[in-house]
Amino acid sequence: MTRTEKAVASFQSGYNCSQSTFMVFIDDLGLEKPQSMKLASGFGAGMGRIQEVCGAVSGGVLALGARFGHGEPAESEAQKKTCALVQEFFRRFQSQHGSCLCRVLLQGIDLKTVEGQKQFKDRDMRI
Repeated sequence: MTRTEKAVASFQSGYNCSQSTFMVFIDDLGLEKPQSMKLASGFGAGMGRIQEVCGAVSGGVLALGARFGHGEPAESEAQKKTCALVQEFFRRFQSQHGSCLCRVLLQGIDLKTVEGQKQFKDRDMRI
């Protein structure tokens, strides 16, 4: 199963978009699942259903930070590398999907409403 297939399966089982994306990397990163899922939980649906930066993008950025990020302020080279990788990830995602914004990707569906959540499910939308 590819990482994409694993992320889709996780999403379909009830994890949000950020959790589903981040989850496929946690074993490689040596992270524990429960804490990782809690960490990623608030980023789903464009950060708490605000529908800003796509949760799948946020999950990817979490993975990049966990792998390449700096843990101390003095680690400026790690910070530069992480920023460059995040910028490249955003560029590729936007090129492939047309936007990195949840509200644009969901074509007007408002996830803050019960009706919008129903539309999302009825359309079988995916990360």
